[in-house]
Formats: sequence, structure tokens, C-alpha cells
Amino acid sequence: MSRMLDPVRALWCLPAATPLPPRRVWRDWVLVGVVPALAVFEAALRPELPHRWLMAALLAGGSVTLLWRRTRPLAMLCIAFGLAACGVLINGATTQSFTSAYFLILVYAVMRWGSGRALVLGAAVTLASTAWSLIAGPTALADVIGGLAVMITTSALGIAFRLRASARERQLESLRLREREELARDLHDTVAHHVSAIAIQAQAGRAVAAADPEAAITALRTIEAEAGRALDDLRAMVRVLRHDDDARRAPVAGIADIAQLVDAMNDTPTGITARFDMQGDPAAVPPAVGLVAYRIAQEALTNTRRHAHGATRVDVTAAVDAAAVRLEVRDDGHVAPGGSSRGGGYGGYGIAGMLERARLVGGICEVGPHVDDGWVVAATLPKAGTT
Repeated sequence: MSRMLDPVRALWCLPAATPLPPRRVWRDWVLVGVVPALAVFEAALRPELPHRWLMAALLAGGSVTLLWRRTRPLAMLCIAFGLAACGVLINGATTQSFTSAYFLILVYAVMRWGSGRALVLGAAVTLASTAWSLIAGPTALADVIGGLAVMITTSALGIAFRLRASARERQLESLRLREREELARDLHDTVAHHVSAIAIQAQAGRAVAAADPEAAITALRTIEAEAGRALDDLRAMVRVLRHDDDARRAPVAGIADIAQLVDAMNDTPTGITARFDMQGDPAAVPPAVGLVAYRIAQEALTNTRRHAHGATRVDVTAAVDAAAVRLEVRDDGHVAPGGSSRGGGYGGYGIAGMLERARLVGGICEVGPHVDDGWVVAATLPKAGTT
């Protein structure tokens, strides 16, 4: 029994529709102006309607519910159907007024914007109103079936538009999440790369400042250069975020630019010698795949510089063939017993960013200790990959 009631509980606890509706738009005021005019016009043209002017007044007064139909859909529906019930009591029978068709807008609003409670109670109110019209006076079966069909169709439209808007909101949220993840990866792979170099040089400069002032000055020059490059990368990212056309046309880093990363590492006095071996034609690599290879190599070199204890060498190999790009970054640093990771660089956002970038182009990336010693980052990126 409990399992049978689970769908009902889920519907009852359903939140209001998202995104939130506008409180009021110009169309609402048009409706509030048109409905009373139609009620008066119908009363003037249909003298056979009982208490026609009183009914016109009730319908005209009920039109104000249209102003709050999005924010208070259930309450407005109850008010409108309450006025309709008063009309039935006054006339002693159901009045077939064409102007009352605006009640369908309120039914739609409940299904489109209301919470789960509003949906259930709104359906109950609609059914109760239909039953009341049958009890209050004779109504043709065809009219009852037709009225129910219109109510069901209106409700189905409200639910359909609600589901479509909800699906679109989820899609937009997914796109926003992907943009945030991409921004986080870019910040980590660019700014963090330069900041780590600045931190290492600052530590080295402080250690040799007393004994070798010239070495400290050299470290300061390196810090200045890295800070300048970090600012340039930040400005480039800001230009892209601001939809700068020049930034969009600017060339992106590719697999051939890994040589600059290696040269920069050799220019930094870390005691680690970096070597780069390029096999194949880098021009044959699509820009999106080349950028992923560049970012993976950049993060791997940063982790080597920061976490490869005792490392003296790091080899970067990029091989381009007809199907894929194969990138390997291997250093000779010490591996702790059991092959545990080297601190936050391999256990934090860096490794997650490398894996995500590889997956985005349909490739794979593996990070871990090498069988001989040291650490290796190996990525296989298909040339047909897309972001």
C-alpha cells in the first residue's frame, strides 16, 4: 500500500514550477480590460440569459483573478469557481455564458505554475465544479463530455508546457555547470601554473638571499616574468568571457607549444632538466585536441616541479599518427612505498582537470607511478575528438 501511495506523495510534494513566472505582464492588464467588456457585450446580445446583468457583473469582477493567476493560481481558481457556483445558486441552473471561458486560463495556470498540492487540489476543485453543475440543473450529456474534454486538454497543455520549461531549465543549468567547470579548469591550468612557479622562486630567493644576492635577484626576475604571464593569461580569459571578438580570433595553444613549456621549465632553476620529443606533424592535430594536449602537459609539468621529490629529469613525448595524439610526461622522482600520490597536485583538482579534458575530446588519461620509478602522465586523444 505504501508503494502505491509513493507517486501520490511525490506529486503532492512537487515544488512550484521553475523558473519562477513573471509576476505580471502587459497581457494580464489587457485580459482584465477585455473580459468585463465581453461580459457586458454578451449580456446585451443575449436577453434569454437569466439574471444576465448580475452574471455579467460576477464574471467581470472575477476577471481580476487573472492578475494573480501565476503567483496564487489555486486561490484564484477557487475564487473564480466560487463566483460561478454563486451564479448557479442565483439562477437555479448552469448558465451557458461564453465569457466564462476565461476560467480555462486559470485552470491552465494551476497546472503550469502551481505546486504539487495546487495541482491535486485544483483538479479536485475542477471536478467538484463540474459535478455541482450536474446536480444544480439538467445538463446535456454531450455538454458535460465536451466540457470535461476541454478541461482535460487545457490541463494537459499546462502540464506539457511546465515539463518543457523544466527540461529547458535543466539543460541551461547543465550548460552553466559545464561553463563553470571549464572556467575552473582554465584558471587552474593557467594561473595556478604561474603561481606555483612564483611560489617556488620566492622560496628559492629567500633561501639564497643572504649568501648569494645575485641569485635572489635572478629569482625576482623570474617571479616578475611569471607574474606578467599570469596577468596576460587572466586578461585573455576575461576577454573571452566578455565575448571579445579579438580574443575569439586569437590563436589557441597547441601541441607544438609544449616546447615553450619545456623551455620555461629549463629556464627556471629547479634542478630538473626537461626534454621534449615531437613525433609526427603537429599541424595535423585539430586545435581543440591540441589545446587539450597542451593543458595536460602544462599540468603534468607543474606537478613535477611542485611534487616530484628528488626528480632530476622529466621527458615529454608527443606522437601524432593518423588516428590519435599520444602524450606522455614522465619524471624520475621518488615514489612512496605503495605508489601513493604526491601530495595535493595529483590528488586535487589538477588530476581531475586532466581526466576531464581528455574525456571531453573522447580520449583517456592515466596518471600514476611508473613500473621502474617516477611518475607518468599518459594521454591518448583521438584526432576526431570534439569539445
